[in-house]
Amino acid sequence: MPLSLLSRRDLLRVGGLGVAATVAPGLAQAAAPKARSVVLLNLMGGVTHHDSFDPKPDAPEEIRGTLGTVQTTLPGVRFTEVMPNLARQTDRLALVRTFASGNDDHLLSQTMVLAGRRVTPQQFTTEPNVGSVVAKLRGGRAGFPGYVAIPGTTRPGPPPWNLFVGGWLGGQYAPFCTGGKPKNADFTARVAEAPEEEFTRQAVSPAAGLDADRLAERRGLRNLLDTRLRHAEAAAGLADEFGGGFDMLLSPVVRGAFDLSREADKTRDRYGKTKIGTRCLLARRLVEAGAPFVMVDYGYDPEYGNLWDNHNAASQNFPHICEMAKRPYHLAGVDRAFAALLDDLAVRGRLGETLVAFVTEFGRTPKINKDGGRDHWGKAGSIFFAGGGVKGGQVVGATDRSGAYPTTAAFTPYDVAATVYQAIGVDLGTELHDRQGRSIPMLPEGRPIPGVL
Repeated sequence: MPLSLLSRRDLLRVGGLGVAATVAPGLAQAAAPKARSVVLLNLMGGVTHHDSFDPKPDAPEEIRGTLGTVQTTLPGVRFTEVMPNLARQTDRLALVRTFASGNDDHLLSQTMVLAGRRVTPQQFTTEPNVGSVVAKLRGGRAGFPGYVAIPGTTRPGPPPWNLFVGGWLGGQYAPFCTGGKPKNADFTARVAEAPEEEFTRQAVSPAAGLDADRLAERRGLRNLLDTRLRHAEAAAGLADEFGGGFDMLLSPVVRGAFDLSREADKTRDRYGKTKIGTRCLLARRLVEAGAPFVMVDYGYDPEYGNLWDNHNAASQNFPHICEMAKRPYHLAGVDRAFAALLDDLAVRGRLGETLVAFVTEFGRTPKINKDGGRDHWGKAGSIFFAGGGVKGGQVVGATDRSGAYPTTAAFTPYDVAATVYQAIGVDLGTELHDRQGRSIPMLPEGRPIPGVL
């Protein structure tokens, strides 16, 4: 096929998979990495800390709710009754109970968590994700791009925003999203989805009629395109953007990592045959196969609505938040999936080299509202770290008797980003460069959370 017959559609279809990464020009000398891979468990919507990791059993019922508590492996530390599996693994956790985004706005707080930097409403899509920065500095590995999102389809709003971006680093550093295009981007109606396995494999399935021979032919055309346009200013970054997709589609190791049918039913049952269970199992398979940074995206959902934004307004059609927490797609399912992920990584000898971080944008109000829900609360919330370089078996920080305010130092999204960067051995003084070549600090503010690593 002559180069002139390679259509824009062909380029976009295959090139959309490409997320090549290079070393930043301003990379400072970094310490030896403690973690080779990162799994970021990202639950957008504001997970309730009172009904999970920071219960207040001695508070009035309008604060403590109706859930009982369970003892963890740490003396005096309790979780709610829907978190028994993680309660048995607190020796692996550095639980931070004083995470605070500092505001109650979803989009601002979500963007700050994803980017690890302070933002304004004009910067929701201009600031690169932490995963994008890692992809820029560390590159891809074992045929995988530097940053993978499972499935990468959460679109908060309205209007729906795609916050999974490469920002000023460039589109080639946006995550490779396994779920392809969201089926119902603004979540204004509930729709039936394809099975989760099919959904998470969309992006590594060649388009109809694209067999290995045709892919190899297109790869040759891409190389020809690289040669002809290498010195053309208008094509700057084109090779990076379109490069890695061919490698993924043609690699049996990479494609095999997405094949969950290779897992025994017993293993799948441990994670839970739910969306969050499937996504956590896929994350384990990807990092085991070599993926350097994997984000598990479990936020606003076309079937369940605003999973974590549990105001329980009439339009949400949710039960009381303490009953909601018991459902297999809510906290009970998260507990099962997260615990199975940690246990699986440990049994397979991977936990020590894999940083696992659970984040959300804020907690929820101490007092349960009149509809049986909790509202936004940017003053306190709970997150955790485990795995590579993390000192497990500890709780960092404490909140007051109602879970409203920290009684010890609070930690920001910028501190979370600093902790991730330090765990993988990136110098926190690293300077990055945007597409215009301007020097920008990787971490304008923030410091690693003391004691976590």
